[in-house]
Amino acid sequence: MRHRWITIPFALLLALAVSAAAQDDKKHQAQLRTVHGSVLDKGENPVGSAVVYLKNVKTLSVKTYIADDSGRYRFSGLDPNVDYEIHAEKDAMMSANHTISSFDSRKDIPLSLKLDKKKENK
Repeated sequence: MRHRWITIPFALLLALAVSAAAQDDKKHQAQLRTVHGSVLDKGENPVGSAVVYLKNVKTLSVKTYIADDSGRYRFSGLDPNVDYEIHAEKDAMMSANHTISSFDSRKDIPLSLKLDKKKENK
């Protein structure tokens, strides 16, 4: 009998801990941000297959996304406490570099990237 009384409270505590962890994960997921939009040329026409670069300013890691045939791109799961830099490139053209600030409280950030300047040779 003694083991039963020890096992039941332990199982209850374990279940509560798992439940709390799941709620924390849902809360964290709800705070994550998404940036999305279109890559456009100078004439505001969509540019398919452009490469969109998203740089985490804190870690300097870079994620890329190849725009679809309609020029659309999307990055989700972005940390709201980190600044990001984003730009697009296609052939010899590139967009301006845009900053996504950690002070921007929006969870959904629409952003068009216009290919309007020549790439710099490094």
